[in-house]
Amino acid sequence: MQVAVIGNGIVGVCSAAWLQRAGHQVTFIDPLPPGEACSFGNAGSLSPSACLPVGMPGMWKKVPRWLRDPLGPLTVRWSYLPTVLPWMLRFLHHSKPAEVVRIATALRELLAPIFDCYEPLLEHADLQHLVQRTGCLYVYSSSDVARQWQWGMDLRRSLGVELRDVGQEELETLEPDLKGRFRFGILAPENGSTLDPSELVKGLHAQCERDGATSVRQRVTGFQRRGDRIDGLLLDNGEVQACDAVVIAGGAWSARLTRQLGLRIPLETQRGYHVTVNSNNLALRHTVMAVEHNLMVNPMAKGLRLAGSVEFAGLEAEPDYRRADVLLHHGREMFPHLDTSRHTRWMGHRPCLPDSLPVIGGVPGVANAWCAFGHGHVGMCGGASTGREVARMVDGQPAGLDLAPFSPTRWTA
Repeated sequence: MQVAVIGNGIVGVCSAAWLQRAGHQVTFIDPLPPGEACSFGNAGSLSPSACLPVGMPGMWKKVPRWLRDPLGPLTVRWSYLPTVLPWMLRFLHHSKPAEVVRIATALRELLAPIFDCYEPLLEHADLQHLVQRTGCLYVYSSSDVARQWQWGMDLRRSLGVELRDVGQEELETLEPDLKGRFRFGILAPENGSTLDPSELVKGLHAQCERDGATSVRQRVTGFQRRGDRIDGLLLDNGEVQACDAVVIAGGAWSARLTRQLGLRIPLETQRGYHVTVNSNNLALRHTVMAVEHNLMVNPMAKGLRLAGSVEFAGLEAEPDYRRADVLLHHGREMFPHLDTSRHTRWMGHRPCLPDSLPVIGGVPGVANAWCAFGHGHVGMCGGASTGREVARMVDGQPAGLDLAPFSPTRWTA
């Protein structure tokens, strides 16, 4: 079967790789090269523990402060507020405790097999050197402060996430560069990271091409249908790309396509910023999550990456790189000895749903179209397991996990 995969990000590339393992032919369709959008600039975390949604209990109390602070960890540009307000109301609904437990349970099932699902792809492409399993440290200024986040950590533990409390002395032994700033930590030893998310995507994509995949550098503008099936994709150069099946994995732009198929999905872009300190002089061995600053710190091949900002301003607005500068400021606070003389800034579009769950499933009324997008903050974490499920769906095989929470129709059911 000739499967068209719309999207060159981590989810599209992993879907293609698993489809090829199942014996299918693949055509990538994306106006951008592989690994150049959200997959380029993410924090690089590969975390089975990352199962908590963005919206947590009590978050509604913080909304007024977010709206007043354009440089806070989560903000909405005033001009975009009327557009995003219905989405935000849904988002707050899903932050209720019972909803958070439901969402975290579903995300845990998707993320638990991260390394099992990546391993055959990495081995086949000879990319094992880009993934390390050194664990993640959640760090706090004190154990008393850590108790503010205890409900979420206890929920993680109840879902089987291995977490271990780390006192100040052990914390400073594990990561000497943290000395003086943090007095308590929680170690997630199962977690890992990639040394270069963009190179990981590029490498997997290149292996797909070596295995026979073709690439079309165009944007899909619509679908050519015959009855309940799609037999071609309309491209922005006026051509039609023939296909036997299609996987929509176009990240934040995916809902524009599914709308043409009668499927309205409340997809938003949580615009994320990062700073990569190329002159990094630290010797971190773990990914570090500074919970109080909502700052993820990951030592990468190209430098120290600082990420963790969320901005609602749509797909078209210009970046506000002051938000990246705030990340750099927090990084300097965490590590006063950090050499920041050379650094780069970036902004990208995380595709997010109000319930923090991706969309994985078939398009109703279309026999040969499947959705795989909306992974938000866990695209790199969930890319390989989503790809495995996509291949199973295309083959008509039983799912490896409960896909009901990720249904594309959950907004209309």
